[in-house]
Amino acid sequence: MKDTERTPSIEMELESQCVTQEKSSAPKPLKSLDEEPMREMSAAVEDEDNASEVDLYRGAEEIEEDQLEKNGAKGVDDFMDKCSISPEVDILIYSENEWRGNTAKSAQIKKAYEEVHKSFSRLRRVRGDNYCALRATLFQALIQSKEVPAWLQREDFIQLPEKLASCYDWLRQWRFTQEYANGNWMELLKGHMQLLKRKWLAVVESSSAEERQAVCDEIFRNEEEEYSLLEAVKLLMLNTAIELYNDMQQEKDVPIFCWLLFARDSSDTPCTFLSNHLNQVGFSGGLEQVEMFLLGYALELTINVYRLYKFETDEFLTFYPDDHKEDWPAVSLITEDDRHYNVPVQKQDTARL
Repeated sequence: MKDTERTPSIEMELESQCVTQEKSSAPKPLKSLDEEPMREMSAAVEDEDNASEVDLYRGAEEIEEDQLEKNGAKGVDDFMDKCSISPEVDILIYSENEWRGNTAKSAQIKKAYEEVHKSFSRLRRVRGDNYCALRATLFQALIQSKEVPAWLQREDFIQLPEKLASCYDWLRQWRFTQEYANGNWMELLKGHMQLLKRKWLAVVESSSAEERQAVCDEIFRNEEEEYSLLEAVKLLMLNTAIELYNDMQQEKDVPIFCWLLFARDSSDTPCTFLSNHLNQVGFSGGLEQVEMFLLGYALELTINVYRLYKFETDEFLTFYPDDHKEDWPAVSLITEDDRHYNVPVQKQDTARL
């Protein structure tokens, strides 16, 4: 990369949220109300006649195997539809399909994709809800992980909710989905942490890249487990925010983003950060730019984000955070607008994790 690979300026956008960018498509022409039903009916009758004729020359076992194969293919498609990380597609084909207009914006984004294509040949689209930044980052961290992170090996990792609750009673404000609202909040949070550790260990223990990908795909097909893992990451973010805030109070050196994080009237303390920001993630809002730095610190990795709308500027490739590029693992994401994030797939297995 050229001089576009620089860290972002301090004047970052703090108000962006993780929502999917809507792109319009031309409506399909309406069918004729008079002709189409008859056309469909005659086609169905013809197909039925043909099937009967073919079946005359096939054995019962062959017919049954053919039917099972068709049903199996449909089952695989339905199974993949449930995955919040879609299958890989060619990144340039994706670009052409998504940005067909002749506007300056469209031309800029397509040029940006061409630049990204020098390092990444394919792309996996991430479900576009308010968890998308967390989801994309966690998926990349897991699928590239060959070793257990140091923070996951701490003896008190599972007890983190109890540790925080013993010092901060306001942790009870944690927001749960409706199906979990009546449960024991402490046990729920501990369950999130246990699941994160168990799933991460399962990924690391995979014997090959193919098996690791299969394990990760399975994780992100299970909505309940995925939700639990994403909430666990949010708790790690809160813990990191508390540690950095306490360091600020003791006048210790902290990363620059901490001053931005707690300079907001809505998050001047970890308590207000939880109630006004972190509790909204996954529900009514996504991660803001400054919180992407916090996410990187919580997982102790550098999140390299290709911000396509910033192409040919100093902020085209942004690092979250930018002060551990040499000693932390790195994952890469793509965004067209700082709201929705997708996952690029490298041409070769050169991942640093």
